[in-house]
Amino acid sequence: MDTTRSPARNPARMALFVLAALLGIGMGLGLFTFNYAEGLSYFSNDPAACVNCHAMNGQFDGWNHSSHRAVAACNDCHTPHRFPDKWIVKGINGWNHSLAFTTGNYPDPIRIREFNARIAHENCIDCHGNMVSQINHLIDDEELSCVRCHGNVGHGNAARN
Repeated sequence: MDTTRSPARNPARMALFVLAALLGIGMGLGLFTFNYAEGLSYFSNDPAACVNCHAMNGQFDGWNHSSHRAVAACNDCHTPHRFPDKWIVKGINGWNHSLAFTTGNYPDPIRIREFNARIAHENCIDCHGNMVSQINHLIDDEELSCVRCHGNVGHGNAARN
């Protein structure tokens, strides 16, 4: 009498097969999406990566005509300058952006979130520290943000719409 069971009758093997199939499908879809969205471009410093999604065209056009175009690319303002913080923020933002654009759940026009606004403010100070070091950064006990007054510098009027 044969005591071996066929794989179809072995619940543990069947569960492992289903799990492997689901992981394979998930990874395949993930790789397809990453390729379709030109995911490798986000590892570069090329501002064109920011317009892989049509939702950023206004911001890209605004930057392309701004005073900062000659001196700063997207990552210079929107990601920390130090390792590993830069790559951690790129990963977090990449995930959030891909989720938002895949689901269509984002504001129109695009607005910067508080987390990223703090990074942009810190980068303003990094580049312009000598000019702003003597400015009182408190107004009525509230910290003043560079973009409060200079919000259209990086993206022109696209930042104000």
